Amino acid sequence: MSATIVRTAEPNDEDRVLATIVLAFGSDPPARWMFPEPHQYLTNFPHFARAFGGAALEHRSAYYVEKFAGVALWLPPGAQPDEKALTALLEQAVSAKKLPHVFGILEALYQFHPAEPHWYLPMTGVDPAKQRNGYGSMMLRHALQRIDQDHLPAYLESTNAANLPLYERHGFELLGTIKVTEAPPMFPMLRGAR
Repeated sequence: MSATIVRTAEPNDEDRVLATIVLAFGSDPPARWMFPEPHQYLTNFPHFARAFGGAALEHRSAYYVEKFAGVALWLPPGAQPDEKALTALLEQAVSAKKLPHVFGILEALYQFHPAEPHWYLPMTGVDPAKQRNGYGSMMLRHALQRIDQDHLPAYLESTNAANLPLYERHGFELLGTIKVTEAPPMFPMLRGAR
């Protein structure tokens, strides 16, 4: 078996990157709380992923392994999710009952973002058919090596408590738990500069 190599995705890889993210988040608690109907999820989540982490493709900080079995979208210092596109999508696609809670979650998450320059991991995931092969760890090690060369912190929000040990093994520390109404909890995490 040949060694797995982490590669940088190109802008023309966007469809493949988003396909992996959509598969990886198919049972993600917050994603499916926002988009509970299968058609609603499959129709809207690719646009959500593009608005939330798609800028990584432009910044050459979107990584993948094994023919897009796993993908990580990292935003370098100064890069942001596309808030205008994100807001428009949420207002159009999320139920009116849940929408204020979704914006409440986003506001709570904003409070945890570091003020100093940092790398941000808005989305990462592995195709469920390819999980348990160490792809998440490989992509984390690859990105963190680059981040450590810049001596900057790294920040993420885990949407699943089961993933906390993975991030902790790579030096991330839990900052708190965000719980808004009936929405599933989210877990902001920070790895200090090294």
